[in-house]
Amino acid sequence: MSQPRTVPPTAPPAATNAPSPAASTNAPDGRARRRAMLSSYLGTTVEYYDFLLYGTAASLVFPVLFFNELSPMAATIASFGTLAVGYLARPIGGVIFGHFGDKLGRKNILIITLLIMGGVSFLIGLLPTQETIGMAAPILLVTLRIVQGFAVGGEWAGAALMSMEHAAPKGRGFAASIVASGGPSGAVLATLVLTAFSVLPEEQFLAWGWRVPFLLSAILVVIAFFMRLRVTESPEFVAAQERQKAQRAGNTTAPKQKAPLFTVLKHYPRQTLEAVVGGLAPLFMQSLLATFMLTYAVQAGHSRTSALILVTVANAIHILTIPAFAALSDRVGRKPVMIAGAIAGALLVFPIFALVGQGSWAALLLAFVLGNPIVQALMYGPMGAWMSEKFPADSRYTGVALSYQVSSTLGAGLAPLVATALLASTGGTSIVPIAVLFIVLCAVSGITFLFSKETAGAELELTSKH
Repeated sequence: MSQPRTVPPTAPPAATNAPSPAASTNAPDGRARRRAMLSSYLGTTVEYYDFLLYGTAASLVFPVLFFNELSPMAATIASFGTLAVGYLARPIGGVIFGHFGDKLGRKNILIITLLIMGGVSFLIGLLPTQETIGMAAPILLVTLRIVQGFAVGGEWAGAALMSMEHAAPKGRGFAASIVASGGPSGAVLATLVLTAFSVLPEEQFLAWGWRVPFLLSAILVVIAFFMRLRVTESPEFVAAQERQKAQRAGNTTAPKQKAPLFTVLKHYPRQTLEAVVGGLAPLFMQSLLATFMLTYAVQAGHSRTSALILVTVANAIHILTIPAFAALSDRVGRKPVMIAGAIAGALLVFPIFALVGQGSWAALLLAFVLGNPIVQALMYGPMGAWMSEKFPADSRYTGVALSYQVSSTLGAGLAPLVATALLASTGGTSIVPIAVLFIVLCAVSGITFLFSKETAGAELELTSKH
């Protein structure tokens, strides 16, 4: 009788930097994917409702209530200055929240950023004006704006990653863009609510009407908070954590894992620079249309209410074109779609300004539609995936948050302030310097897209190779 053959135990495979196993053992089911996308979309919608509500108020309300001792042009510049200050805090928030998002997970960090943003917006709605408490009013406004920018610094990247890292490889662009759609969705909510109160008599609107939209954000925060509580952690983050544990267990002499920021700056400097420069043109256009263009339209003869209504219509279209162009990038690649947006922006910026200056509501609507749903969406739709695919999962939150927020500060944060200053330098008579600046940004971002690596559908790293 033959003896049973003894099979030697199989040695565990060595830890490698193979593609993410999230697509297999840790792959989320369809319901988890949809829940991740929906919660990220809703949370970002709430966050940008708060954030863009401030931008709209900076155009129409804050110059009168918080800087009323200055001339109208100087008050507008000062008000947009507080908008820029909030953007300056965003990279700091991105680095800090990104660090803990890479170390502890995406989910809890996103809940924290949501609560901070909602709390700040509520407090802005209660803030006394300069007439009531003097210089303390603009100081408090700036302080709250800094805290608001700090919180939003960690929001966009985490929400984009939570959605993208739950998605299948061929759908990463679309999944990440759902979060980007939260921007115009928040803008639609903000402008709709603000427009409803802007029909009040001027005295009542400035006395209390502008405050209500800020206070209403508390309701939206509660809804988004419970949605985020139900989301599962990112499968790629979990897989990266498991791989790191396996690597440490198999190599007792392995050095301690470096901080994600160190990994990003030392080993992924080109990817970080590409992401920063590539975001300049689309983020500049987004901010320009959301803030400066409203003021410019009113100066061109449009009423405040009609300008808000038309920008809301354009933003509603923008919600759809962002994921549409992102889905196109899943099929044909990120680079062709984004390069097309940069070319369109350079060609259309002068016609867009000309349409605003005509005084016709149809021309103004066309200007807004060309600007955001077409030019900006072509570049911005694929951007969440384009940036995220540059970094490994164990430092991706930090890499994307840092890149996006630096780009946002330089592109979006300074856009209304720079545009207003350039307009003032011509005596308020010429938009040529603003248009030329945007053409330069389109050229710089477009060249960056051209020479960047195509990553649509590519296998992504879990952990850094270094």
